Amino acid sequence: MTAPTVSVIIPAHNEARLLGATLEALHRATAPLPRTFEVLVVDDASTDGTAEVARQHGAGVLQVSHRQIAATRNAGAAASSGGYLLFLDADTLVDGEVVRAALRTLDGGAAGGGAAVRLAGDVARHARWAAGLFVLVFRITRIAPGCFLFCTREAFQRCGGFDERYFAGEDVAISRALARQGRFRILREGVRTSARKLQTFSALEHLRLLLRFAWRGRGLLRSRADLDLWYGNRRHGPD
Repeated sequence: MTAPTVSVIIPAHNEARLLGATLEALHRATAPLPRTFEVLVVDDASTDGTAEVARQHGAGVLQVSHRQIAATRNAGAAASSGGYLLFLDADTLVDGEVVRAALRTLDGGAAGGGAAVRLAGDVARHARWAAGLFVLVFRITRIAPGCFLFCTREAFQRCGGFDERYFAGEDVAISRALARQGRFRILREGVRTSARKLQTFSALEHLRLLLRFAWRGRGLLRSRADLDLWYGNRRHGPD
């Protein structure tokens, strides 16, 4: 039987600085594989050269104006054609090992999964320890970080896609929804993602966000105005 086409969906808002490296790494990872890959960058109201960078690297471009990550990812899924879906953030680097592991997992009958995450760039030691702890928690709870999440189209459609009530935490919601559709696996293989939120937002700002979340719970995740780390003006640190 012919292996399903893999649609790689990359949501992007003003990601011209990092998108090229992401697409180059993706091409190196997928070029040797005997699969058909469709790469679609969902350009969500960018004001920089995100779309141009995507086209220069051979990716398709879908223009939307949602400024809401769940809706943007859903738009990409709706516009794609693959039987397998891979959601990849614009600041995340993959290699052949993690892509092959994801495909083996789906070929083996899983509904979906995610991967371990490592921070790229110069990051304080305590931040790397904290990231490692989160990876362990994600593995135990079977939650896939949104920077690399894969699933079958059938499972994605059965669970209704990403929950558009959430401006953040949508990856947690869909991980749980996909796990109800079938086996959901967090790979030991990892991806490297930008640590820019740690590099450009202070420890105090992160603490304030955690305290607000402790007070308001999931209600905070449904307010774009309260989520500056994701929707505020982009701060550029070291790439």
